[in-house]
Amino acid sequence: MNNFLQGNATKPTLIFPAGMPRSLDYLEKCKREGQPVIGSSSLAYDVSKEKYPAWCHLPYITKPEFNNALRSAILEFDIGGIYTPNPVAWSYLNRTLKEINPDIVLLNDSPLIEELSGYRVATNLAHRVLEQPLPLASSLPIKTSLSHLELATLFKHANAIPGMCDDEKISALCGIARYSTLGDVVEIGSWWGKSAFVLARLARCYGIGKTLCVDPWSRDYVVQNDEGGLVDSGIEQYDCDEALHVFEMNLLPYCANDINYLRMPSTLGAKHYGKHKSATTDSFGTTDYCGQIAILHIDGNHSYEAAKADIMAWTDYVLAGGWIVIDDYVWPYGNGPKRVGDEYLAENRNRISSAFVMGTALFIQLSHATAS
Repeated sequence: MNNFLQGNATKPTLIFPAGMPRSLDYLEKCKREGQPVIGSSSLAYDVSKEKYPAWCHLPYITKPEFNNALRSAILEFDIGGIYTPNPVAWSYLNRTLKEINPDIVLLNDSPLIEELSGYRVATNLAHRVLEQPLPLASSLPIKTSLSHLELATLFKHANAIPGMCDDEKISALCGIARYSTLGDVVEIGSWWGKSAFVLARLARCYGIGKTLCVDPWSRDYVVQNDEGGLVDSGIEQYDCDEALHVFEMNLLPYCANDINYLRMPSTLGAKHYGKHKSATTDSFGTTDYCGQIAILHIDGNHSYEAAKADIMAWTDYVLAGGWIVIDDYVWPYGNGPKRVGDEYLAENRNRISSAFVMGTALFIQLSHATAS
């Protein structure tokens, strides 16, 4: 926060009104950081009361007795600062808190700014994509770009999903989708589903094809053998079953029988894809695929051996004019994806019409004149 003090960390924070979703999120943050809190509400009975270690009741801010009641609560509980996600309460306290107690500060910026910041960021990113289109020497004609609203919506919804797919990569995916042939969109390694959402949304908007995600969501396949072991040392933090559940929650609202997944290792997934051209799950039902890939996004295990196996298993399905995206080609924890990408470029130089690195990913388009 730029304009607001952090308050006195040794004194309790008053969270008011205590039952709003952002209030409960802030409560959990305070608990994690060991910050004492006091919950407060103007309701006669607030169901969130039991979540707080201490509680005080305050009149509605429209009542003339509110100021004195808050002044008394500050003294009684030795409150050091106030957090409120309610825009009306925040605006009122921002005007009057110096009169009530000049030593007490608001701990958050305007809730309106906080609520709208993600939309404003997405709007600016959409402007950038439209004003600075990706200058590609593609073998395919360019499609008309998504509208500003469609691009802003893509960024906003993508950035509501946790994951490592940053805005620069999303911009690049927006660019290559405009130069894509028609076929399936296949992602190797989806985890929580951020890049899967971007790919599926672009595939639908540009009429490219259906999206298939392949990920074992299994601890047995998470070990990366990264240099220094920094990545692998944190593996115990992840719950693979929960990660799949989060993936399903993130993708299900956008599915219209055009998104599905295979919960299996990449190499087995490739065999299943080639033989059955379909995927069936309880969450998404049955989705049929054409069996030829327009965009292949490889973001699985980053060890050299695993990344090489992904390339060997899947690239024969990629159509002429199709894209191969190798994520984390630039990766500070090892060079597995880069070695695999460089080898593919060297071995297939006569089949490639375009190749570039944007952000941390390598983007390769096969020549449209070459059979897959």
